[in-house]
Amino acid sequence: MAIELDHVDYIYGEDTPLAVKALDDICLTIPDGQFIGIIGHTGSGKSTLMQHLNGLIRATHGDIRYCGESIYAKDYDMRTLRSNVGLVFQYPEHQLFEIDVFTDVCFGPRNLGLSEEEVRSRAEEALLQVGMPRELWMQSPFELSGGQKRRAAIAGVLAMKPRVLILDEPTAGLDPKGREEILQQIKKLQTESGMTILLVSHSMDDVAEYVERIIVMNGGRVMYDDVPKAVFAHAKELEEVGLAAPQVTYVMQELRGRGFEVTTDATTVEEAAQAIFDCLKG
Repeated sequence: MAIELDHVDYIYGEDTPLAVKALDDICLTIPDGQFIGIIGHTGSGKSTLMQHLNGLIRATHGDIRYCGESIYAKDYDMRTLRSNVGLVFQYPEHQLFEIDVFTDVCFGPRNLGLSEEEVRSRAEEALLQVGMPRELWMQSPFELSGGQKRRAAIAGVLAMKPRVLILDEPTAGLDPKGREEILQQIKKLQTESGMTILLVSHSMDDVAEYVERIIVMNGGRVMYDDVPKAVFAHAKELEEVGLAAPQVTYVMQELRGRGFEVTTDATTVEEAAQAIFDCLKG
């Protein structure tokens, strides 16, 4: 069920004096079941890339294949792609509009032409998956907290039962507690369901904590594509393009500089704690 991008370019305003190349020769494979982080500074092309994956934007050049079939083929049914590749936009609460949370989550599967029984079953399952308390299901979505609104919006996409879930800055604007709750729920969902998840984020700490692969975008191109430790080993190069390593990595480098024999490649608090414990024990 992999998604393959084959030399994909995208130009905003093509054939105009204001043309901007947002994606430049992107070649990627997104296999089943991976939890992938997409990072890059503002304007790096990461959001544009994500919108290509479910056909919201059509590549200027190149091809995208889902399950081996070009999504640009003349007879390709784009509805099939969009029911399998779900996209949750930044500030997804702006997508909420129904009278109550449950009705809102029912909207997507109902438009698939499913029976009312199946629609309600999917909505209930999705709300449970995102950890939405039952007592909030019949409340207006506009009465929820920021984090609860995010859960409701994500549930609306999950109710479509996608095989791939794309989350564009799902924790933007949330306080630390709300951010952690959302990310833990997403990780739990990925672990239990085996769903492919692509997480677009500005937070290096969040990406280091939760994903297994990182794609770094810069100037519309793929700068790095590797496991977190390998990517964050290029801290200086990342800083040069407006990014950074996780905060804990800098803490470990500072400790090393002060004479503590600790490893400097820790990217999570747990790894740093273990490294410090090993140093003190030694």
